[in-house]
Amino acid sequence: MKKLLTVMIVLAMTLSLVGCGKSSNTSSKTLSIGVFEPASGDNGAGGKQETLGMQYANSVTPTVAINGETYNVVLKIVDNQSATDKAPTAAQQLVSDNVSVVLGSYGSGVSMAAAPIFEQAKIPAIGASCTNPAVTQNRPYYFRVCFIDPFQGSVMASFVKDQFNAKKAYVLNMLGEDYGSGLATYFANAFKKQGGEVKSEAFPEGTSDFSAYIQNAISYGADVIFAPSATTYASLIISQAASAGCKIPITAGDTWESSVILDAQKGTNLKVYVSTFFDENDKSGVAATFVSGFKAWLNADSQHKTDNGGNDIVAAVSALGYDAYMTAIEAIKIANSTTGEDIKNAMPKVSFDGVTGHISFPNGGDAAKSDAFIKQADNGVFKFVKRQSGAS
Repeated sequence: MKKLLTVMIVLAMTLSLVGCGKSSNTSSKTLSIGVFEPASGDNGAGGKQETLGMQYANSVTPTVAINGETYNVVLKIVDNQSATDKAPTAAQQLVSDNVSVVLGSYGSGVSMAAAPIFEQAKIPAIGASCTNPAVTQNRPYYFRVCFIDPFQGSVMASFVKDQFNAKKAYVLNMLGEDYGSGLATYFANAFKKQGGEVKSEAFPEGTSDFSAYIQNAISYGADVIFAPSATTYASLIISQAASAGCKIPITAGDTWESSVILDAQKGTNLKVYVSTFFDENDKSGVAATFVSGFKAWLNADSQHKTDNGGNDIVAAVSALGYDAYMTAIEAIKIANSTTGEDIKNAMPKVSFDGVTGHISFPNGGDAAKSDAFIKQADNGVFKFVKRQSGAS
């Protein structure tokens, strides 16, 4: 009996040691990627859609190999609240979370506010849809996968000339808001360069009554309104223009490619056009695969669908969010490292076919882009109009 007890004890100890050894050999390593996006504030709706693209990309590619070892990629998500005064605190939280690279943000102003913090921590950031040129200017740690506002402003100026033979444009944006004021300026300059006339106005933050601005556009005899602004204001501009019987086409940039704009335009006769980065009806292999997979992923989770605006329309910012994540993965693989400085130094070597086009960085932090998609909001859906290049 004692002999049997001894054998059982030895066997139990052996199994215990084997178990410990197995646990040690299969221990997983983790790499953290920060998601710096608005989930609240003026740009909360767009920020959620951009984040969805990153989350879906993480579900498609949840691991990365570094030095022959597999790392689980974990997203650390913070809400920058669409506010430049809140952005630094959110950015610092990601630094404290020891992320290797950051994705975002929807909204150029918050990206610029956070840039010094990421740079000081030597953590590279990859923007998805932050289009203001200043995001990457003199910021060696900031990159982005979208086109930029001088190009987008030129694209929309060319579009309204071609589409409406517009000679007079009324430009409206929020006072002091980096994205809107910058894009408004680039559009106005490009439109005037093509021989057009411009009347520009800016509304203060918190404005809810746009009736006077709409009447100013009508009185001016504008052929087109260009109103780059956050979706919360865009919804009011569209609904109040419709109530005023305004027949002037209203145009804006990428921010307006949102379910919020579709809801505001639905049931009206207003013509609303936006420039954007992607069309879900693109039939090319990479894009088509992304669209079908993303829609299935959205519809499988009620919270994801809610964050997308309650539908499974594929927003361009979701496609850009996906590309931003995949860009980070490519840079990590090239760097073969989890260190921010190494990943930043690997970024110029990134070159792959993303869902929004080829992604590479031949001229610093901005991805090379040559044209934009123009879409029309029409009774609950965005209809593809054309691909448009900028003015020559």
